[in-house]
Amino acid sequence: MYTHHYGMDQSFFINLPFWSSPLFGLVAVAALWSLVWKGLGLWHASRNGQPWWFMAIFVVNTAGILEIFYLFFVAKLKFDQLFTKGNSHAHVHPHHDHTH
Repeated sequence: MYTHHYGMDQSFFINLPFWSSPLFGLVAVAALWSLVWKGLGLWHASRNGQPWWFMAIFVVNTAGILEIFYLFFVAKLKFDQLFTKGNSHAHVHPHHDHTH
């Protein structure tokens, strides 16, 4: 069996359970990071009535980059507005009549 000069062969990494692999922590943190930003982006795009942004955020996986761009540069939210349920989205669509 061929072994690397470090004394471990390739089967050491292949046979590890996923939860104990060296990259599990990194993958878990990246998945959680992406999930939080995707959820925030989808929620705000929906509340803003922006279906194209909603679909772009839903389909494209950029580890939070597209979502952060949308939230801070398109929706122009401040960090403290990300988790609020208030009427912070009223300024987004001034041309809509909400008096029905």
